[in-house]
Amino acid sequence: MNNKKMNSKGSFFTRKQFELLIVCVTTGFIIGYSYNQAKDNREAGTINSELFEQEDSYREELITQQERNKELTEELNSLQEQIRKYEKSFASDEKDYKKLVEQAEDLRLLLGELKSDGKGIRITLQDGDYDPKSLNPNDYIVHESHVFKLLNELKISGAQAIAINGQRVMANSYIRCNGPVITIDGTQHPAPFVIEAVGDSDTLMASLNLNGGVVDQLLNDNIVVSLEEHQKLTMPRVKVES
Repeated sequence: MNNKKMNSKGSFFTRKQFELLIVCVTTGFIIGYSYNQAKDNREAGTINSELFEQEDSYREELITQQERNKELTEELNSLQEQIRKYEKSFASDEKDYKKLVEQAEDLRLLLGELKSDGKGIRITLQDGDYDPKSLNPNDYIVHESHVFKLLNELKISGAQAIAINGQRVMANSYIRCNGPVITIDGTQHPAPFVIEAVGDSDTLMASLNLNGGVVDQLLNDNIVVSLEEHQKLTMPRVKVES
């Protein structure tokens, strides 16, 4: 009788200890999990703070570099102006120097370092009137291929400077068509596209109006083309990004 009571009592304490063990293990797991979560949150907050500080540092450095670029651009323009004055002073004394100065001026015009004034022509390209019977409306839109044809012909014909919608076009300029607009060196321009070229207007007009030439090709592509001679056109200088 006493043995049964002792066995029953021993079994009761064993079960109670087992339950207590489960409770302790569960509590320890919850505490450990909470600690890890809090630690991860602290580390994430530290990383985000470091990223924000790094971003602010980069932004300040970029602003500083932009201001420095602007200062250097102004200094460059001032030095170029001084060089031009020196060259012109030499040209007043020596004939050979004068020829060199003229060549230097021509090169600067081609490079876009200077404004260009002179006789030339103005060409306007517009989208053609859409024919509802046509299956493709793109057949009536000015594309970069049309602009390229015109630019190449102007350069071959001796154009000293070219601008599209008031933006100077250089030898390394890129032109891309995007629907009804074209992008020139990152700047978008809508139609109509006004192309101005400084040079011998007679030569430029004659080259464009050749039978089967560029103008005829544009007209065949349903592009509206108009040409005008001008006694004075002003080309802007190339914009320097700061």
